[in-house]
Formats: sequence, C-alpha cells, structure tokens
Amino acid sequence: MSKLESKIDFSVLITVRKANPNGDPLNGNRPREDFEGYGEMSDVCIKRKIRNRLQDMGEEIFVQSDERCVDGYKSLSERAKNCKELEEALKAKDKDAYVKKASEKWIDVRSFGQVFAFKDNKVSVGVRGPVSIHTGVSISPIEIMDLQITKSTNSEPNKEGNKSSDTMGSKYRVEFGLYRINGSINTQLAEKTGFTEEDAEKIKQALISLFENDASAARPDGSMEVRKVYWWRHNGKIGQYSSAKVHRSLVIKENDDLDDTPNSYDDYSITLNALEGLEPTIYDGI
Repeated sequence: MSKLESKIDFSVLITVRKANPNGDPLNGNRPREDFEGYGEMSDVCIKRKIRNRLQDMGEEIFVQSDERCVDGYKSLSERAKNCKELEEALKAKDKDAYVKKASEKWIDVRSFGQVFAFKDNKVSVGVRGPVSIHTGVSISPIEIMDLQITKSTNSEPNKEGNKSSDTMGSKYRVEFGLYRINGSINTQLAEKTGFTEEDAEKIKQALISLFENDASAARPDGSMEVRKVYWWRHNGKIGQYSSAKVHRSLVIKENDDLDDTPNSYDDYSITLNALEGLEPTIYDGI
C-alpha cells in the first residue's frame, strides 16, 4: 500500500431523467430542492452510494445499509462490539489504537471518518476522514412531476374494514436535471487514517460507476447516469490551489441559444478555465 502523496479534488456530473435522485422523508419523499428550485442530493445520500459500490468491489464497510448487511449485525454498536481488535483497544482505553484498527478494517471509516460513541463504550472516539463530499446541486432549477398512483392492495384496514383497492397515492420524479457533485481528498487526514493511493483509486472507480446496482422504483435502471468525472491531482500534499478555486475552474451553464428548459446533457456548455500546472483527468461514466 502506497501513501497518498498528492491532494486530490474532483467533480462529478450526473444526469437524472424521470427519476427521484434523493427524496426528502419529511416532505413525502419529494425530490430535494432549495428555496430557489435547484435540485439537491445530500452528501449522506452520495456517500451511501459510494459505500454500496465499494461493497460491490469486495471492500469491508462499517456503515452497511440493512438490505446490504453481510455480517448479520443489525446496528453499528453491535458491529463495533463484535470486532476483536476494537474491543482490545477499548479495554486498554487506547483511543489511538482504536482509530488505527477501525481505519484498517473498514474502508469507509478511513475514507469518510466515523464517530464511535455507543452506550456500552467507556470512551467516545471520533475519526476524521480525508474524503469530503459536497451536497450535489443541479445546474438549473428542476421540474418536479407529482404522479397520482393507485394502490392495488391495502396496507392497513380501516375501522369499517378494508379500504377499496383503488386507494390513491403519490409518486414524485424529476423530469430532467444535470447535477454536480464536488469533493476533495486531504493528504494530512489520509496519513492519520491510513488512506492510500489504492483507496483513492477505489473512490474514483466508485464515482465513475456510482449508479451501478442502484436501481429502485424511484430510480429505474438508466434513469440516472454519471456523465463525467473530473479528477484533479495536485503536485504535492498541500496542492497548488484551494479546492474552491479548483472547483470554480469548471464552469457549467445553459447554452446561450437555448429557448426552453434544458432537457438533455447537450443543452449545457462546459468550460474548463486553465489553472497553471494543474489539469484534470476526465473520465466518462460507466
């Protein structure tokens, strides 16, 4: 395993067509949007998809979703408690050893970090990960369709008996949207968790194939697609430029001659402003 010697910044462009990229459970699972109508994907949602892809690659994951649980543990505290290496560090009250063992075992811990604070633990341990993910935001305001659907079966009987089989419900989708996700990988934090060059490559491959094996009723196969991944590798641990300046160098806007609402990836112009000594490697999504 080789140490990560260079700071990395990245941007991912995603198209959404007739799908719900990230529903808000406090708003009837309606696609997330800000007050100006721009669509959003939370960093938690994006990290979940990265974790799933890493798990598909055979990596050990600490924060497993219920449907992807492979070790039989139904909670994070149970998973941590049954890790022999962590228990030994816990008994010795050695926080540094606890962080080291957790980071070595689980790639999502050494990538994103994790807070280990459970009722049975006598210590609280926090791990800061080197991989930071921004909230994904659409380039243009999104149009959300509210579809009325008919449920063919009843979930619960009412007081008078079963409801009729034509009970109505709602389903939401984004007609079309181009979303952008920014992120960075910090070398100083990578040293602390043991995050390596090989781990960075796995994160990159997860981003390129973000929606493989991710289909659902809200996101049918092919409705969400990674179009481009921009991968900036700096020439040292600090980097030549700030992450904000690197991300700003990628400019995406609607075509000037566009008369209507954007309806495809080709309705946008993408410009890379030159940063001396730093050019991204550009990958097509799978």
